[in-house]
Amino acid sequence: MGQLIYDHIGPAVEIDDRTLAHLKVVVTTKLRRHESFTLSWDTPDAHGRTTIWIHPAIPVRFVFDDDEPTELNREWIQRLVHSAASGGGIVLTGEHPDSGVPAAS
Repeated sequence: MGQLIYDHIGPAVEIDDRTLAHLKVVVTTKLRRHESFTLSWDTPDAHGRTTIWIHPAIPVRFVFDDDEPTELNREWIQRLVHSAASGGGIVLTGEHPDSGVPAAS
C-alpha cells in the first residue's frame, strides 16, 4: 500500500501502489502545466468522500511500497485525465470501469 502525502497536513492517504502510479502520472502532468484541480476518493471507513485541492505551490509526495515501477494502463490514465479536465476534478476510480473505486483511506 502506497501513500499520497499532501502539504504535510493530516495523515497520509493510503492508496494501493498500482492506483498511485497511475494517479502520479496525471497529477504530475497537471502540476507541470501549473494547473490546479480537485482530487476526490471514496472513504469507506468514514462512509463518505474526501476531496482535496491540488495546487502547484503545495508539495505533494508519492511513496510506493513496491521497489519496481508499475506497468501503466494507458486507458486508465486517459480516464483519469478526462476526469481531471472536468469541473469535478480527478475522481479515483477502479482500473476497469466496472471494478468500482480502489481503496484509499
